[in-house]
Amino acid sequence: MSILIKPIITEKATDQSELNNCFTFVVDKKANKIEIKEAVESAYGVSVNNVRTMVYPVKRKSKYTKRGMVTGQTGAYKKAIVQLAEGDNIDFYSNI
Repeated sequence: MSILIKPIITEKATDQSELNNCFTFVVDKKANKIEIKEAVESAYGVSVNNVRTMVYPVKRKSKYTKRGMVTGQTGAYKKAIVQLAEGDNIDFYSNI
């Protein structure tokens, strides 16, 4: 079971990484802050100062169309914002 699922690379996350040295990841819903910290440190070889987590719930949507009522949903996930120590950096684009 992998704790880190994928990094989030959006405009807001990129700004946070440049200004505050914070990187954002989608993580396993059952992982706690200590496990997330250890996973980032072992995967990228950096030292972590702070971990903040957020749990996003399922969003259900329905709409009426010619074919009747159509329903759908987005999945629930947990997001972690990891602040690294001064001088450390993670390069997501190195192996492209």
